[in-house]
Amino acid sequence: MSGYRSFVALGDSFTEGMNDPAVDGPGADPAWAGRYRGWADRVAERLAALDPEFRYANLAVRGKLIDQIVEHQVPRAIGMRPDLISFCAGGNDLLRPGSDPDRMAKKLAGAVRDLRATGAEVLLFTGVDPRDTPIMRRARGTFAIFYMHVRSISELYGCRLVDQWSMQGLRDWRAWSDDRLHMNEEGHRLVAAKVCEVLGIDCDDDWRKAWPPRDRVDPGVKRREDVQWVRRHLGPWVIRRLRGRSSGDALDPKRPELGIFPSTSRP
Repeated sequence: MSGYRSFVALGDSFTEGMNDPAVDGPGADPAWAGRYRGWADRVAERLAALDPEFRYANLAVRGKLIDQIVEHQVPRAIGMRPDLISFCAGGNDLLRPGSDPDRMAKKLAGAVRDLRATGAEVLLFTGVDPRDTPIMRRARGTFAIFYMHVRSISELYGCRLVDQWSMQGLRDWRAWSDDRLHMNEEGHRLVAAKVCEVLGIDCDDDWRKAWPPRDRVDPGVKRREDVQWVRRHLGPWVIRRLRGRSSGDALDPKRPELGIFPSTSRP
C-alpha cells in the first residue's frame, strides 16, 4: 500500500497529458479514446496497481492560466478531499509578455494553503529550464524567479516538490513533441518516474535518463527548423493569446469526478 487512496490532479496541458496519446486496444477504458495519458495518469496507474479501491480525478485543462486554475479547479479539489493533490500552474502565464512572477506566487501560495488545510498531501512542480528553447530563453530569469517562489512555498507549507529544472533528461528534444511546448510519451514517462520517487512509490522507469549521442546538426539546418517552429507552433499560440482565446476554451476535464481507477483498464 502506498498510503494514497485518492488523487486529484490540477493544472493545464502538462497535467492533462499533452502530447502523450492514450493507447486504444483490448481491455482499454473507452473513456481514453481520443484522450491524452500523461504523467498524472501514469502515476495513477501505479497507485491503482497497489490499491484496487484507489480513486482518481484529473481536472487539468490545456491553456489554463493560474487564476483560472485557482478559481475553478482548486475549490473542486477541496470538495473532493483526496489524500493527494498535484498542483502545477503558471507555465501559460510565464509565456505571456509582462507576466509577474511575484503576483503569480502570491496566488499560488493562497491556493496551496487552502489545499493543505484539508489535510491532503500537496505535490508542487518547478518547470523545465527554458535556456535551450528559442524565444523562451529570453524570459529565463522570469521563469527562475517564479520557480524559486514555488520552492519556497513548498517548504513553507510542507509540500512535496518535483524539481524538473534539475532533470537533465528533459533538456533533450527527444523528450518533447514537435511543438516544443509539450512533452511526448517519453517526457511524460520521465516525469512520472520522478513523481513516483518523490512520493516513495516503486516504479520500473528511471527519471535519470541518459540519451544516446545524436548526430551533429548543421547550424543552418537548425536555424531553419527554429524558423519553421515559430511559424507552425509559436506564432499560432501567440495569436490565440492576443485574441484572448485558448485551446482549452471549449474543453471539460478528462476525469472530472473522483472515481475508481482500475489498473486493469489502463491503456
